[in-house]
Amino acid sequence: MNIRNRLTVRFIFIVAVILVLGSMLIYIFSADYREEDFYNRLRNKANNTAKILIDVDEIDATLLQKLEKDNPVSLPNEKIIIYDFKNQILFSTDQTQDIYIDQNLLDRIRLEDEVRYQENDYEILGFLFKSRYDRFTVVAAATDVYGFNKLKNLRTILLTVFAISIVIVSIAGWLFAGKALEPISGVISQVDEISITSLNLRVDEGNGKDEIAKLAQTFNNMLLRLETSFKAQRNFIANASHELRTPLTSITGQLEVTLLNTRSNEDYRKVLYSVLDDIKNLNMLSNRLLLLAQTSSEDRNRKMVPLRIDDLIWQVRDDLLASNPSYQINIDLDYDLDDERMLVNGDEQLMKSALSNIMENGCKYSSNHLINILIKSSRFGLIIIFNDSGIGISEKDLPYIFEPFYRGSNTQNVKGSGIGLSIVKPILRLHGATIQVNSKESIGTTFIVSFPRPDGVY
Repeated sequence: MNIRNRLTVRFIFIVAVILVLGSMLIYIFSADYREEDFYNRLRNKANNTAKILIDVDEIDATLLQKLEKDNPVSLPNEKIIIYDFKNQILFSTDQTQDIYIDQNLLDRIRLEDEVRYQENDYEILGFLFKSRYDRFTVVAAATDVYGFNKLKNLRTILLTVFAISIVIVSIAGWLFAGKALEPISGVISQVDEISITSLNLRVDEGNGKDEIAKLAQTFNNMLLRLETSFKAQRNFIANASHELRTPLTSITGQLEVTLLNTRSNEDYRKVLYSVLDDIKNLNMLSNRLLLLAQTSSEDRNRKMVPLRIDDLIWQVRDDLLASNPSYQINIDLDYDLDDERMLVNGDEQLMKSALSNIMENGCKYSSNHLINILIKSSRFGLIIIFNDSGIGISEKDLPYIFEPFYRGSNTQNVKGSGIGLSIVKPILRLHGATIQVNSKESIGTTFIVSFPRPDGVY
């Protein structure tokens, strides 16, 4: 069952329940009113009859019976019986004795002053009539033919109104549900038109305020993320293919040229060293691509442990100097640092990769291969400042330096792949850290990395 049908059925059900409850209340109140009104009329009639019999000396029981026989205001099947204190009948219109009255009933009436009950089709009222000299027990009975006919007519009206209302509500509910779902149908139609080749399309957001507009905004935000993701994926594949093809082409070309002629051992050694260098670059590129893929995914199960940031920086420094003896890396610690302030929560291998890329970039793009590192604390956590006097980053390139495979316009003469800084930012983000860049072309670059204070460290 589709949503429109479900909404229609629920709408009909709700209205039906309301109509049934309303009709029941109307019928119950009407029935209560009929009963109360009938007993009041029955009491008034019986009370007037008793008053005439007892208080008017000129009228006796025989005369009163004749008067009551043709009384036009008598109730249908009216029976009035009057007893004295000895339970002797003073007056009765129940000639056929249709009403059964016993000693217990008379005692009960005298005890409770008024008793109401039903017997067959009769509704019976018993009450005490008090005169100036004595008390009399009056029992009156009648059938409320007109009242029950009115209730029957009311039932018919209520059932007819209910049936007609359900038909009208069914049609109205179907139209209402269709109108209510019309914006959703529009959204569905627009979404159906969007494919992998048309992710640039967007869903109409309408007035931008109601729930349908919020749904459309959610779709559009999802489409924007998908479009961005697909573009990034395409760019990544294209750039990765290009970067991988360069060393592979170099290796293939060198080997093909070498195999054209017989060469000396020294020539073969030169070619092998060159190929080995290309393979090392290819291996390093593959590792960075793998690391970039790892940092691009959210791993909620990644284990974070307390790490001493100064130890990590010294280890990275030693590794860089071992592979690049020409690099110069100076490390300074703020005077108020202690062991606890040096702690950050993180993944050791990822942290080393991020620190290594920042430090290597500073050395690689500086003519003196020098980078200065300052570690200091703040009330919010730990701050690491990386400062170099290299070629700097132009203002137009600055917003894009953390994009994969992006290289500044002034770095063409320096060997690189444009992956290093693109790894740094997601790694720092995984650790809750932030990075800021200040740079001027031909003057130098400063990276400022801020780590939050680990829980429990003050």
